[in-house]
Amino acid sequence: MVKRFVIGAVSAAALLLAATSAGAQQPGPAGEPKRGGTLQVVVTPEPPMLMQGLNQNGPTNMIAGNLYESLLRYDEKLNPLPSLAKSWEISPDGTVYTFHLQSGVTWHDGKPFSADDVVFSLDKFLREVHARWRPIANGQIKAVEKVDDATVRITLKQPFGPFILTQEVSFAPSVPKHIYEGTDYRANPANATPIGTGPMKIKEWRKGSFVHFVRTEAYWDKSRPLLDEVYYQFIPDAAARATAFETGRVDVLTGGSVEVFDVARLSKVPGVCVTTKGWEMFSPVGWVVINTKSGILANKTFRQAMMYAIDRDLARDVVWSGYGRPATGPISSKTKFYSPDVPKYAYDPKKARELVKASGYNGEVIKFLGLPYGETWARWAEAIKQNFDEAGIKMEIVSTDVPGWVQRAGSFDFDLTFNFLYQFGDPAAGVARAFISSNIVKGSPFGNIQQYSNPEIDRLFAEAAIAAPDKRQDLYTKIQQILQDELPVLPLLELEYPTVSRCSVKDLVTTAVGINDAMKNAWKQ
Repeated sequence: MVKRFVIGAVSAAALLLAATSAGAQQPGPAGEPKRGGTLQVVVTPEPPMLMQGLNQNGPTNMIAGNLYESLLRYDEKLNPLPSLAKSWEISPDGTVYTFHLQSGVTWHDGKPFSADDVVFSLDKFLREVHARWRPIANGQIKAVEKVDDATVRITLKQPFGPFILTQEVSFAPSVPKHIYEGTDYRANPANATPIGTGPMKIKEWRKGSFVHFVRTEAYWDKSRPLLDEVYYQFIPDAAARATAFETGRVDVLTGGSVEVFDVARLSKVPGVCVTTKGWEMFSPVGWVVINTKSGILANKTFRQAMMYAIDRDLARDVVWSGYGRPATGPISSKTKFYSPDVPKYAYDPKKARELVKASGYNGEVIKFLGLPYGETWARWAEAIKQNFDEAGIKMEIVSTDVPGWVQRAGSFDFDLTFNFLYQFGDPAAGVARAFISSNIVKGSPFGNIQQYSNPEIDRLFAEAAIAAPDKRQDLYTKIQQILQDELPVLPLLELEYPTVSRCSVKDLVTTAVGINDAMKNAWKQ
């Protein structure tokens, strides 16, 4: 008899409630915004740093996206909005983007922001250290030039439609040239107290407790921000985070900071609102990353066995309390160029055992580097371990903290681990970087850390990025078919992250990145 992984006593009714509660009570009309007040926000786990150019994990982005800014913001339909660029033009042939910068922008240290900072950020700093920006810059950009102090011109090698989506704050944050030029970027002392142009600036970081942000008084948008200050609280225990919210100690539980099995209960508290909006830019796909250079994991048959072994429906219903849907590949069904015409892997322990045997697996222990993002991820690792036991695969879970995970994943020191891929509205912007061989670069866990190399995939991604719109779907369909056959990662779920907040907190989620740039517009009634 096949065992199934069950966590606690979860009834079908409870699962249905959890799956539907996110839409039950949404923030109402905001009314007239008012200035003042303190917002208490829970983020978990505590990020290893807030220098957003160097680190792009989820908790870093949730906080640092209010400290840094990029040229553009995006609405929930991914239409570009002004940010550091007040306007822009695209040449008729789609190869030249000219950005006109806001006037009166200063860095938090009082130094003026200019086109020099944008050129340095996009052409120097991020090209060296940013796993998402690097392949775009190297593959698509011919030149980043200063026209004058308030104008930047970016010339592409060929038309690249997704380029307009790459100016999101975690993708292309502007960093201060006067602080980083000529330094060792990763060792710069300013990384500990980052300086941006954003609506909030850092006042204090008490490690293990909170980060305290205060309003940028000299912010270029004189009508914003509205809040006086924001405390990002780090509360290690999941139950304590929920209790802090229930008792009124905190105002906002960000996506992932409360275990999903608590959302249904919290949504019933009077004056509480829940939304899954604010993730449209990311549409994250959760998967198991495979170190394809590690022993039996280099064997495609064994990777397919692992895919058949994992019960993704149970993971969705029990581990994730109904949030999300099983993924069919690395491209989310919520974004462009998704195709369902791919190899499918239904939960089939018998098939998994057959493939394990056919692969030549000798019983060696596969080490799974846990993702330290809370109890939900820990439970998911345990569920997969049980699935693997049933398929005859020995797996050991290795625990670590966030800095340890970043270091080990970024240096390929793992067999398996969790990660979740942000889509950024287009496969050329969000997905390619996880599979192209040129992005096998140590130092960041957000590139091709599985060390997967396939010249055909490299060619197809390069061709699809610049192909005519009517050709791109066929190319991305081929990519999805190959990746679902070879399985350098095991796509599991298209994740949904509910944000839980007091309904008195208004305009919290106003863009496609939600909490990540929320503090420009948020206010308290």
